[in-house]
Amino acid sequence: MQQAITVPEAHRRLTAVPEAEAVDPLAAEVLELRALNDQLSRAMASRAVIDQARGMLMVLAPCSSERAWGLLVELSQRSNVKLRLVAAALVAAADDEPLPEHMRRELRAVLRRLQSVGSP
Repeated sequence: MQQAITVPEAHRRLTAVPEAEAVDPLAAEVLELRALNDQLSRAMASRAVIDQARGMLMVLAPCSSERAWGLLVELSQRSNVKLRLVAAALVAAADDEPLPEHMRRELRAVLRRLQSVGSP
């Protein structure tokens, strides 16, 4: 017995492979590699600003590079903001751009907690 399933359009766009691509595995592989290339390009573009923010936290805390990474991740999660955007906001704050209030509040809380526990 067959059953009809409704798939939301957004999900279908992410997972469906057009018939032409299904017939031509080379075209499908090229599309897959292009998507991977785009993803890696975005990651590399954001790496510099993330490393700068990590260095800033190492000085502010003071703490190790690994601990600074953990602080960035925690700040991102607590602020509900992508890590690269948190890093960009921290770096911009060094250039006199105001840090958004919710990030400032979370940064204070994270640093306070780190100081009460002690930095590794």
